[in-house]
Amino acid sequence: MTGAIHNLDWDRICGELTGIEILRDRTQVAKLSQDYHHFSPILQSQLQGKVGDIVVRPTREIEVLKVARICVKYRIPLTVRGAGTGNYGQCVPLQGGVILDLSKMNQISWIKPGLACVEPGVKLAALDKQAQEIGWELRMVPSTYRTATIGGFVGGGSGGIGSINYGQLRDRGNLQAVRVVTMEEEPRVLELRGDQVQKVNHAYGTNGIITELEIPLAPAFNWTELIIGFDDFMTAARFGQALGESDGIVKKLICVCAWPIPSYFAAFREILTEQKHWAFVLIEESNQTAFQDLVCEFKGEVCYQKSAQDSHKGTTIIEYTWNHTTLHARSVNPSLTYLQTLFPLDSKLKLVEHCYQHFNQNVNQTNHPEVIPHLEFIRTQGKVAAAALQIVQFTTEERLNEIIQYHESRGALIFNPHTYLLEDGGMKTVNHEQLEFKQYIDPYGLLNPGKMRAWIDVNDH
Repeated sequence: MTGAIHNLDWDRICGELTGIEILRDRTQVAKLSQDYHHFSPILQSQLQGKVGDIVVRPTREIEVLKVARICVKYRIPLTVRGAGTGNYGQCVPLQGGVILDLSKMNQISWIKPGLACVEPGVKLAALDKQAQEIGWELRMVPSTYRTATIGGFVGGGSGGIGSINYGQLRDRGNLQAVRVVTMEEEPRVLELRGDQVQKVNHAYGTNGIITELEIPLAPAFNWTELIIGFDDFMTAARFGQALGESDGIVKKLICVCAWPIPSYFAAFREILTEQKHWAFVLIEESNQTAFQDLVCEFKGEVCYQKSAQDSHKGTTIIEYTWNHTTLHARSVNPSLTYLQTLFPLDSKLKLVEHCYQHFNQNVNQTNHPEVIPHLEFIRTQGKVAAAALQIVQFTTEERLNEIIQYHESRGALIFNPHTYLLEDGGMKTVNHEQLEFKQYIDPYGLLNPGKMRAWIDVNDH
């Protein structure tokens, strides 16, 4: 295995961490050094064998301060981990060192109308359930909400179910406040509020150790799950756009999957018939009449419906949307991978249609397109946009880059899931505010080193 540090006296270091749970078993450490980056064949190769030396599991902020102080004392890299449900190697340690597993910092401090204060290890499903008891819910959750932690979602996520209403995590107002521990000789606790939270929002844990968060909530609704079939993909896509723009219909999810993606969904295999294209939606229960009228307008057919009362029973469609779609596809065909795309704001979906037709011409021996559309409709800049997590038949890295270039040259924005570098997988630009904050609170560059290109570029010159 690579990445581990071999010239440190780990017995001595563990002795200085007395009172805090430490894992040293190599199998456990290796397991907790990973996430779901194997969705990418490129990352799978690049990150193979990258492991930490020890895993530390604090339960209180004072223990986090102690770990930070010792890591700075010995100049030990520290990588923060939640549940490890990310897909880009966010919590994979490139240089070994300490894995800081925050899953046991899982207390909900308080919940009140519109706002919750929680520790980073709180699972999203647990927080959502408790918020619903007072009539509120999380604004957005990833498809991994059953196991993902709130700290991991803020540190490495971007959006999910609910983004059709509230945009993405980086949008102003979706994160109210965070407490972070610095990596200095004498670590401090800083509280960031308002726009200041962007210094650590979606920063892969490179900019401080989050120990508490204040998360805005949304009013809770009774959500009905529905699956609607269409004979034509672009009709399904335009239905999704129209539903997103139907301001009078309350919704939380609009996912559209082209065939053959639904064939990978084992739980729905008998329902989702071949060659149709399917929309997966969450609609407020009392909006059924208006919703059904929209389905009729687009000549769709509802083939599955689960009431809000039964939402806790059996399979949920949520776990077949967003990047769970990729998970199910890869479980059938491990040679498949994916892209993350934001198409230009265009209610007519011209570029979506162009790309669908273009790549539908390139079919492999199984008669499947090289790039299969999977759309997730979100709200951005106050408008409805088609985001996508297309399923891609991987052949070579060169061909994958050609597919990326084809989209980008026509105006689509690719958030590349085949790189572990923060900027390259995001907006492709240096976030100077995040860089300056890292220089301020992590002067030795010990937090998740190797993940922030801006830091690497500055310190390599």
